[in-house]
Amino acid sequence: MQLEEFNEAQPAELMTVLRPCIDIERWCLGIVAARPFADLQQLLDCATTVADPFTAAEVDSAMAHHPRIGERAAGPSTEANLSRKEQSAVDPTDSAIITALAEGNRAYEAKFDQVFLIRAAGRTPEEIIDTLHQRMKNTAEEENLIVAQQLREIAVLRLEGVMSA
Repeated sequence: MQLEEFNEAQPAELMTVLRPCIDIERWCLGIVAARPFADLQQLLDCATTVADPFTAAEVDSAMAHHPRIGERAAGPSTEANLSRKEQSAVDPTDSAIITALAEGNRAYEAKFDQVFLIRAAGRTPEEIIDTLHQRMKNTAEEENLIVAQQLREIAVLRLEGVMSA
């Protein structure tokens, strides 16, 4: 989508563009309300700060849309396509990586009662696994802050991709 088109689109149309980036209504509405943007960087800067901080309920809701690292999102939705692209470095046929991720995911979920979330784009599987192990040392409060930040990073990255397509 071109920036001019984004700036002039109807709010309902923009919501369908923004929700696959992160399904937090307050974030989406904040971006819609902040238009027009002079350039892409101004839009991304807004996306980085709008609706900050996310509430616990917003994070919980958004987390429901994220598959486990190492598992491919199913379906033809925009969000599933974005997730598959973000995790493209994780080779589903590499049994050692898939096993390590599955074991790490189980341990993380047992400790924090939520799916491990990381901005996977631009990271190797080994970096993801190392980060997962490091984050297991966090308290629940520390991890909640990290998860909210990761959600925001993913949302901004996805928005940048939408605007570059």
